[in-house]
Amino acid sequence: MVAIPAAIAAPPELKAVIKGLSFFYGDHQALKDIHLGLPDNAITALIGPSGCGKSTLLRCFNRMHDLYPGNRYVGEIVLRPGNLNIISPRVDPMEMRLRVGMVFQKPNPFPKSIFENVAFGLRLKGINNRHVVAERVESALRSAALWDEVKNRLKQSAYALSGGQQQRLCIARALAPEPEMLLFDEPTSALDPAATAHIEDLIYQLKDRLTIVIVTHNMQQAARVSDETVFLYHGEVIEADKTSTIFENPSKELTSEYLTGRFG
Repeated sequence: MVAIPAAIAAPPELKAVIKGLSFFYGDHQALKDIHLGLPDNAITALIGPSGCGKSTLLRCFNRMHDLYPGNRYVGEIVLRPGNLNIISPRVDPMEMRLRVGMVFQKPNPFPKSIFENVAFGLRLKGINNRHVVAERVESALRSAALWDEVKNRLKQSAYALSGGQQQRLCIARALAPEPEMLLFDEPTSALDPAATAHIEDLIYQLKDRLTIVIVTHNMQQAARVSDETVFLYHGEVIEADKTSTIFENPSKELTSEYLTGRFG
């Protein structure tokens, strides 16, 4: 993956193309004229020090910023195929949150049963046929490697699950509406090493089905799970390339300094 000028047409293997994206929290500019292509069926890691714009960029993809007044987008995020500008005011944010799922830093199950947590997005899409919902819930739980652990207690509260299980439940909930992209914002920072390994394995398996973008402060995690890496600093893309290239032979001195721990 390389940073691409806005005028260059996106090759067909890209799932999303970011063109001149800037983002403002009120008067504060958090992202500055970003141009990127995100490949389909691949895992892209966003890395950089705290406050560099990683989570801000991630949340542009499913319009999470629309939940708060005073936030403003400039530019485009074009979702392919179809060339839909995700951040256009004419696009329904709820539609984008179903098409672009998100898993947060800490597990956030709803105060509902395990079954109804996973079915939540299906209900929002107007899918209410009992058999269809049951099939989609089971499929999502299987995809999140959780079905065998919960199939006999689907009516129990999601709060009865362990932290790692709750995070996999949140992944299942995001998968049930069959999104085109899945966003992960520090998905393992609150988990123990065993649960972290489980989630990383799951993320790697899911890329065969959809496009994944993950924000992480863990450089080892980025190197382990991602195909592409984007290094951001002060709201700008400093370098974007294959993960192996970024970690083994970065082209920018600032990238090298960050990866070697000279700042962070």
